[in-house]
Amino acid sequence: MKICIFGAGAIGGYMGVKLAQVGADVSLVARGPHLEAMKSRGLTLLEENGVESRVQVQASADPEDLGPQDYVIVTLKAHSVPPVVPKMRPLIGENTTIVSGVNGVPWWYFHKIGGPLEGTRLQSVDPGDAQWNGFGPDRVLGCVVYPAAEVTEPGTVRHIEGNRFSLGEPDGAKSDRAVALSKALMAAGLKAPVRPRLRDEIWVKLWGNLSFNPISALTHATLDVLCTDTGTRNVARGMMVEAQTIAEKLGVRFPIDVERRIDGGAAVGAHRTSMLQDLDADRPMEIDALVGSVQELGRITQTPTPTIDTVLALVQLRARTAGLY
Repeated sequence: MKICIFGAGAIGGYMGVKLAQVGADVSLVARGPHLEAMKSRGLTLLEENGVESRVQVQASADPEDLGPQDYVIVTLKAHSVPPVVPKMRPLIGENTTIVSGVNGVPWWYFHKIGGPLEGTRLQSVDPGDAQWNGFGPDRVLGCVVYPAAEVTEPGTVRHIEGNRFSLGEPDGAKSDRAVALSKALMAAGLKAPVRPRLRDEIWVKLWGNLSFNPISALTHATLDVLCTDTGTRNVARGMMVEAQTIAEKLGVRFPIDVERRIDGGAAVGAHRTSMLQDLDADRPMEIDALVGSVQELGRITQTPTPTIDTVLALVQLRARTAGLY
């Protein structure tokens, strides 16, 4: 089984090390100083239990060097994927599965969902249908990424918490390809359940990303603060309630309520969200996949989203003034 991780930053690097440690045929696509460090001295993982390990990995900036794969696991930021679809073609053979480990509403969301919205395309996350036409939705296997990690210096990834990568077919089937990848990830010490209702998990994670990320970028507050301050908690609640209305119209079932989800965010502590980290580091902000996509789904389902609309307008302007959108 050949596995390529496309976008081997923090999460991709963490997964790559774990797979390499058990002898999996894994390769990584990366760029810049991080790639050069991996090529010269290997990839180092600092685990949450204090263990440090280094592995030699096959890494390149050019997919031509790696050839067709059984699985291509995409761990880029959502806005970075459409422009690189043509570059990924050398990795894709007749039976290659694209594993979409990207935050936000996935581009394949309406593939095999059934009903009147079957096949609907989402321009906020897949402008010009780049992924839908470039990969083909039948190749896709969904993945909800739970670990938190960061690149502390080129060639070094620090794992903060979590080791679950939930997998799911768009139609909910327990397919051979999903089970095979699940077994490979579990052999590497990762949790990789195959879920019949992956969209439910997508929305529970999205609930937090949709609200906490833009609010933190606008206020520079950490999770413990923005989830307990009366004003920002009310804004987050309003966004989540609007999102829940949309999701339930699409058949999603939420296992917890809004208050518990916000309390869960507060319990994480003084964490700076990924959008706030991107803003501070002058990196493009993942606004469309996390917030704009939910606004688009509101229009598709004819659901008013006044709170989401307001916060989206503010964070878009904040990103534009910083040159990050």
